[in-house]
Amino acid sequence: MTLHEGSCHCGAIAFTLEGDIDTVIDCNCSICRRRGHLLAFFPRSAMVLKTADDDIASYSFNKHAIRHRFCPVCGIGPFGEGTHPKTGEATVAVNVRCLPDVDLASLSVIPYDGASL
Repeated sequence: MTLHEGSCHCGAIAFTLEGDIDTVIDCNCSICRRRGHLLAFFPRSAMVLKTADDDIASYSFNKHAIRHRFCPVCGIGPFGEGTHPKTGEATVAVNVRCLPDVDLASLSVIPYDGASL
């Protein structure tokens, strides 16, 4: 498995993520569409935060099922946290645009109609 180094724009939020990425979700919900996220999903245990949890801001809306995490300094949202709806496992949705080593052009992008939820 590949170990990725990720961060927000200013570097205040930093993390590592272990996993291979070849497919991402392009969600059209109100927040993902505005932020331009391309999301890859992993068990929360695949991510190691290098930033204290208290130094990361959170935003939730609608059903409050996902904690959209973002940097209070630069505003970039590198990931969201939630629970897998089928297994109950803690899950992270990583914005692969915040992983500099990922070649975005090589990814298979799957549209997801989150706006209809």
